[in-house]
Amino acid sequence: MAQFTRADNCEYNICMNCEITFCELREKEVVNMCDGKRLGRVIDLAMTCSGHVIGIIVPGDKSLFKNITNNNSIFIPWQHICKIGDDVILVNLANRMIPSS
Repeated sequence: MAQFTRADNCEYNICMNCEITFCELREKEVVNMCDGKRLGRVIDLAMTCSGHVIGIIVPGDKSLFKNITNNNSIFIPWQHICKIGDDVILVNLANRMIPSS
């Protein structure tokens, strides 16, 4: 296991031979380290045509008064993922990246 520090001062561990399925990812809660806000569980992956994952997508704010078809999903670039743990994914997002409700 190698440890790196990225330009945004987010330390994270990378296991070079780690593999994870989408089913495992979608069971994990995504939490923003900047403010501790729970962003929900992974609902989708964004990938390139060659199959490289470029980010995850989590649901936006939910409200009883919002239209069901309203799409407030949040795209989180893969480089903003700091740690994928047993039950949580820690991300480092500036507040300006998260749509306001």
